[in-house]
Amino acid sequence: MSQPTTAAATPASPAAPPDAHRDIFRKRLRHGLTAGLVGLAAAWLLSLTGITDAFEARSFDWRARLLAPKTSATDAVRLILLDQASLDWGAKENGLSWPWPREVYGFILDFCRRGGAAGVAFDVLYTEPSAYGVADDTALAEAGQRLDKLALAVFLGRETGEDTTWPAAMPAPSLAVAGLNPWLAGLPPDVAPVYPKAAFPVPEVAAGAKILGNVSQEPDPDGIYRRVSLFGVFDGRPVPSLSLAAFMLRHPGVSLDVAPGVLHLGKATIPLDPWGRVIPRWRASSAFPAVSAAAVIQSELALRDGGTPALDPEIFRDRFVLFGFSAPGLLDMRPSPVAGVTSGVEIHAQTLESLLSGDFVRDTLPRVDWVVTAVLALVSGLAVSLATGAMAGAACVILLVPLPGLLAVAAYALGLWLPLALPETAVAASLATAVLIGYATEGRQKRFIKTAFRQYLSPAVIEQLIANPDRMALGGELRELTIFFSDLQGFTSISEGLGPQELTAFLNTYLTAMTDIILEEGGTVDKYEGDAIIAFWNAPLDQPDHATRAVRTALRCQRKLAEMRPLFDTMVHREVIMRVGLNTGPAVVGNMGSNSRFDYTMLGDAVNLASRLEGINKQFGTQTMISQATRDAMGETIAARTLARVAVVGRAEPVVVSEPLWPEEAAERAEMLAVYAKALDAFIAGHFAKALELFCQIDKIDPAAASYVVRCRDCLAVPPVAWKGVCVMTSK
Repeated sequence: MSQPTTAAATPASPAAPPDAHRDIFRKRLRHGLTAGLVGLAAAWLLSLTGITDAFEARSFDWRARLLAPKTSATDAVRLILLDQASLDWGAKENGLSWPWPREVYGFILDFCRRGGAAGVAFDVLYTEPSAYGVADDTALAEAGQRLDKLALAVFLGRETGEDTTWPAAMPAPSLAVAGLNPWLAGLPPDVAPVYPKAAFPVPEVAAGAKILGNVSQEPDPDGIYRRVSLFGVFDGRPVPSLSLAAFMLRHPGVSLDVAPGVLHLGKATIPLDPWGRVIPRWRASSAFPAVSAAAVIQSELALRDGGTPALDPEIFRDRFVLFGFSAPGLLDMRPSPVAGVTSGVEIHAQTLESLLSGDFVRDTLPRVDWVVTAVLALVSGLAVSLATGAMAGAACVILLVPLPGLLAVAAYALGLWLPLALPETAVAASLATAVLIGYATEGRQKRFIKTAFRQYLSPAVIEQLIANPDRMALGGELRELTIFFSDLQGFTSISEGLGPQELTAFLNTYLTAMTDIILEEGGTVDKYEGDAIIAFWNAPLDQPDHATRAVRTALRCQRKLAEMRPLFDTMVHREVIMRVGLNTGPAVVGNMGSNSRFDYTMLGDAVNLASRLEGINKQFGTQTMISQATRDAMGETIAARTLARVAVVGRAEPVVVSEPLWPEEAAERAEMLAVYAKALDAFIAGHFAKALELFCQIDKIDPAAASYVVRCRDCLAVPPVAWKGVCVMTSK
């Protein structure tokens, strides 16, 4: 076979000029910015359609359910629910048809009074006189007067309600709101909480109330109640919501001051959304202990009769008690962010709990929303565009797609409603655009690289070239390599005895098997020269164990060839033997050639020595030979025996060469190797007769020993002058 060209090592040069790196970076930067702007534009266009608003509302519900506290922050709110079990009890045990007599609710108020409740609020509208007569209404009012802490419901509406002025018989509103008129003037008329109509309780019932609270609330466009108005304005008077009215039962003189985006309630500051509403910190239903109305009534009757109640009145001590309907047939069920359907009174309880704990959720400002959206869009576009390699790009996508959701959840935990729909839309559009741009601009180049080099380079090297295509520019660098040269013994005779098709089939089978092993071990195939394979390790990727990889490759190739010999016997009709030479040392490696055609290859004295060692194998009857530099670099990871100190053609200094061995092979041949080592020591020392005697003991089982038998006899016949223990190679 022909030998590689000899070239002296040259100083390291960069793989590509700095300008090339800057140009590539700038191009990717432009692509990333373009992708980010496209994503931002897509989010803006979708926001105009209202699609993002609907998605945003649902995403809020997801956050609210995910982070809904299971317990109350204050443990100050209790519910009494007129549920289906209470209706059944009333019908079966007492013959009560719906609606119940209002005096029955008086038992509930008396039980709350026994327990020392801080205040009671009824989420029930008594807008019609009782069917049981005025006395029935009066009985309820008297119970409210005994309690002296009752808030009753009034309904403020834009179209519903018969009253247009505040009736003189109703309790006068005690709520004063500073800054109300300027604040109302700053709201759009269709969203300002100003109501022209109202539905009040009948005077006989209202006489028992300390305060009236508005129970009308407007859901979001999708019908879910997420936001609550703390007060409405009727007949020029601010009317508290039922939850605020319950709060005022304990804090009757609390001051309110309203301004755009904020409501000051005493010393507390409550954030308002652009429509003047609040967003409670939505809690799980379990946060509000509830008892049935039937259990409360039975307990009050038992206490009056001196019996044992089912409920201890102390459960309401210093707590706010809200009464409402939860039986499905009573039509007071509402959807909330944390429940598909819940009782209307629970929505008031959610708001009251946030009033007591001060943990309302704050809307972020629109400009903040768009800044966050723009930043995430640009970061997404830039990350994918600047990422090097498919794995890095995929990692960017995997990390960035959930990022808006993670930020939104973290913000909600801190009490902020940070938008999710806009940033998620922008991020998704930016990522998709960046991927499309990358595919259009770099995909063709990457496919070319994979197609052109997959037969010669390991997958890791191909990925490196794809990530850094500028490395295909002309240039080289000085690196320490472990170089692999292999050749087939007697290939000329083999080729002469085969036809073109048979020779091609044989070479393809042989080279494929050997190349697969080289690539599996992370090597780079430099070139094929007929039957010869030239490869190296530690370039372009760093491989600290390159020497071990290369030696292991040589041993694996020899083992694979031994397995394939029966096949090759039928193909070439002779034994196929491969010789391998390995050397470790500095070499110039890089893309070399012309501007139009070049190869990723290596040059240098270390390369030439590896080639020489491959040929020297035949002088010792060995199949694999490594230099001392390779043996030192691989350390004790693989066994080896010293073959000789040889003087190679073209080199002034002798080289110590060795034969690598599998550990099990070294163990099996330990006795023979020990004799060989003693014989070699004697030969190097010039004791040729002793060396001959020892080599003759093993020459029948060791080709290397047999080669030394010839050398010893030659030295005895013609004693060498100035012997230095070096075997001189007179041919390549």
